Amino acid sequence: MEVSESDYARQEKGSLELKFLGDQRIYAWLLRTEYGSFERAESVLITEITLSFIFHSNYENQSSAVTFILVGFSEFPDIQLPLFLLFLTIYTITVLGNLGMIAVIRLSPKLHTPMYFFLSHLSFVDFCYSTVVSPKLLENLIVEDRRISFTGCVMQFFFACIFVVTETFMLAVMAYDRFVAVCNPLLYTVAMSQKFCWSLVAASYSWGIICSFVFIHFMLTLVFCGTKFINNFVCEHDAIVAVSCSDPYISQKVIFIFATFNELSSLMIILTSYVFIVITVMKMPTTGGRYKVFSTCASHLTTITIYHSIIICLYCVPTTKSSWLLVKVASVFYTVVIPMLNPLIYSLRNKDVKDAVKKLLCSSLSS
Repeated sequence: MEVSESDYARQEKGSLELKFLGDQRIYAWLLRTEYGSFERAESVLITEITLSFIFHSNYENQSSAVTFILVGFSEFPDIQLPLFLLFLTIYTITVLGNLGMIAVIRLSPKLHTPMYFFLSHLSFVDFCYSTVVSPKLLENLIVEDRRISFTGCVMQFFFACIFVVTETFMLAVMAYDRFVAVCNPLLYTVAMSQKFCWSLVAASYSWGIICSFVFIHFMLTLVFCGTKFINNFVCEHDAIVAVSCSDPYISQKVIFIFATFNELSSLMIILTSYVFIVITVMKMPTTGGRYKVFSTCASHLTTITIYHSIIICLYCVPTTKSSWLLVKVASVFYTVVIPMLNPLIYSLRNKDVKDAVKKLLCSSLSS
């Protein structure tokens, strides 16, 4: 039996899709000893090739055939334009505020401390998170076609997860930084070394990436079919699995476990840090010292309170038909509004940042 060179090339590449052109029978003949007979080996080989082909075909067909439609705020057609202008203004402030905060911290030597190092990364996370969500939200408010591909929806959810989890632990890291600064001021420089600060930031990003990969893995085990309406303006987990054609129990259970762990562990770090801060502050003999510490921590406490309150309320709300509007509103706050508020809170309530901005403006105007 003559076998062409192209058949051998496919065999050398390890392709399971041999098209049954003759190589399949040769390979089965070579395996006849292991399976007892030529017919048995050929039967097993055909089964393996067929199952592999079906698996890959189903995955490719799902990613190409499935289409999602983000419902967003389409049930309120009269306010589409006002919402577009509102969210465009918020996104513009978010981009300018967070990138401006990063620039001010980088350009001002006075702000080259661990506290502002973490704040610059918080601003970067907020900028990235808002950029993942806001452009698609703005697009869907002005166009009729609100479709998003299966791949596009998965990628939006993937990156959104990374930045949400990273921000959760970045806020916890900032709380620990304030704890060391207030409770161990003499050891602050040694304890919060540059290497240790980079390790904390890297750990926050790494855990965010790990969580996102885990969520995506279990989401891709679900089956989606045809065109489905996602009752949200963003590809959020609960909204995606709600339109699955298979049972999402395992995926929901996994994300619930991880979300609970992330929320409880980060809040435990934050609460423990601030309990020790309050105890230390109460022992201070002067009122001026207490005021200085509380004013330094006020911006961080405000950010934490807003962020975690919305996250907890969002995931405590049952996703019934009557609650989807509340879920959308809460989603707007933690995906669009909070990234805008963080730089405003830290710039308006922080004397060091305001002084640095004034100094940079004066130097730029004088030159």
